Amino acid sequence: MNDTSGEDLLRELAPQVLGVLLRRHGGFEECEDAVQEALLAAATQWPVEGLPDSPKAWLVTVASRRFVDHVRSEQARRRREITAAELEPIGAESPAHDDTLALLFLCCHPALTPASQVALTLRAVGGLTTAEVARAFMVPEATMAPRISRAKQKIKAAATLERGGLDAVLHVLYLIFNEGYTASSGPDLHRAELTDEAIRLTRAVHRARPGDGEVAGLLALMLLTDARRAARTAPDGALIPLEDQDRDRWDRSLIDEGTDLVTEAMSRSPLGPYQLQAAIAALHVQSPTDWEQIRILYVVLRRLSPNPMVTLNHAVAVAMTRGPRAGLDLLASLDTDPRTARHHRLHAVRAHLQDLAGDHAAARENYLLAARLTTSLPEQRYLRERARPPD
Repeated sequence: MNDTSGEDLLRELAPQVLGVLLRRHGGFEECEDAVQEALLAAATQWPVEGLPDSPKAWLVTVASRRFVDHVRSEQARRRREITAAELEPIGAESPAHDDTLALLFLCCHPALTPASQVALTLRAVGGLTTAEVARAFMVPEATMAPRISRAKQKIKAAATLERGGLDAVLHVLYLIFNEGYTASSGPDLHRAELTDEAIRLTRAVHRARPGDGEVAGLLALMLLTDARRAARTAPDGALIPLEDQDRDRWDRSLIDEGTDLVTEAMSRSPLGPYQLQAAIAALHVQSPTDWEQIRILYVVLRRLSPNPMVTLNHAVAVAMTRGPRAGLDLLASLDTDPRTARHHRLHAVRAHLQDLAGDHAAARENYLLAARLTTSLPEQRYLRERARPPD
């Protein structure tokens, strides 16, 4: 077993093993500590002794014994669970049973805020270290560690291992992907570790729920969007808008997979917001772009899932089919919405449409305003560049 394959296997098995221990024993922090010790033992022993016949069962057994040792050191709580764990032979856990999904749902516990759900999912299911999660949130590790600990304690205090619903899980995965694809702050436009993790976890949900149209829709949306990642930035890190991207750099295999997923989902499942967004993303990677079809899909999306970001994107489609003034009129409805009034994207889109309408002075003011409001350095540079008068 080489180092890379071993690390990949341990990363894949870690949330499954943690899910087993939580199902048997409860106690998030205690179970996580036991799993970490088992992973360390595996990383030390497997390269020397070879891979066991059932790596997952080996980890479950070792982690259970570590958990037992911990319980013994604290006055031997739960005597019956200890006996069962000690007597359980390696291989007793069914290799076909995967607790990753159960753990993912637990991390989306309704008692947690969305930010805590995202952080705990990245830590417990994604396998990111606390330092890596802290970097994803652009906060010090000393800030993130207590936040994750409080999330675990909140689940423990809720008395039952209640799980969040599928909608909550999909929303958390959507948030993780979006933050990775367009980082809200910092020097880089992308955080590949977040987009990759969101796709990996969404694939796991899709394997468990292959008939759910919205799960397929979210996975399709991620794949179709991530397919353009390599073409979104210049060698110096500068942002390249969609219309200026080199399409030869798009990942055709991801486009084909995403298109197939959303086409099948929309043909057999009740229509949902993620399917509609994926269908729009599929139209954006076609040439020429069918803006009228995109506009129609946004009309449907606004009815199913009204929110200001949908209206913002709908305004662009309206501008491309009905003229920039019609798009600007639709944007005006967002000026009094507190969710978008100070959001940089509202002013960036308004500036773009004003440019198309020939109102370059107003466009320049809005580009500069948008640049001041965003904390993403690549977006700041792009918006300031757009505000410069032509030579």
